Amino acid sequence: MTTDLYCVMGHPVAHSRSPWIHARFAELTGQHLHYDKREIPLDHFDRSVHAFIQEGGLGCNITVPFKFEAAKLATHTSERGLLAQACNVLSFKDGQILADNTDGMGLVDDIERNAGLPLKGLRLLLIGAGGAAAGVLGPLLQAGPAHISVANRTLHKATELVARHVPLAAQTKTELQAHTLHGFDAPFDVIINGTATSLSGAAVPVAARALKPGALAYDMMYGPGAQGFMDWARAHGAVPRDGLGMLVEQAAEAFLIWRGVRPPSGQVLAELRKVIQS
Repeated sequence: MTTDLYCVMGHPVAHSRSPWIHARFAELTGQHLHYDKREIPLDHFDRSVHAFIQEGGLGCNITVPFKFEAAKLATHTSERGLLAQACNVLSFKDGQILADNTDGMGLVDDIERNAGLPLKGLRLLLIGAGGAAAGVLGPLLQAGPAHISVANRTLHKATELVARHVPLAAQTKTELQAHTLHGFDAPFDVIINGTATSLSGAAVPVAARALKPGALAYDMMYGPGAQGFMDWARAHGAVPRDGLGMLVEQAAEAFLIWRGVRPPSGQVLAELRKVIQS
């Protein structure tokens, strides 16, 4: 029986748990596939994707820092991928490169279903305006919060990201604003760190005044990289959560795109947390 080939591409990617997740998805759903991780040189993304296609690869997940490049490489892009202008899922079929973004759905599913916090009517702070933040802003808006502030080190990048999402914000009746990292006033019910600070070990990019008491403080990173942000959140009376659930949920969406089967993401998330903690 033929084993279909998939992978995750990124730089760095050694820490990725995606191969474990997709192997477990395949086991639980009776799918036959092999999924590995590939560290891609920063200037070799396009040729690496085409080489993978030549190997017979059917699809790949894309992580930092290639999500914008993935969107540009695609021959066909989903509506949510077009809005984000960044993609984390590529599928290869009949000579075409199909791009999508499942990050936002993964984030919202993890917060609302796994963490049990409906976002409707809340005030959200999204930190960052790069590929990670671009991929989640649309689905966050569709969850119906009262307000989202996008805060970034350079204001113009936050302004560009917000401007692209103004029509969707109008549909969901969500107040949407762009700020610098220190340009907002009122505290938030949820803050989401979509920057690379956790990867680099840098300081938390915003002041603790961003947090309401008991706020959810969410880092899209997971593992040791997220620990500094989570410790900071806990020390200031917030509820910390890492991005492991987002990783599993976005992977489940990718698996559905590739295989037409929705895996039991909640079960796999619980199992993965036990693996990591053991």
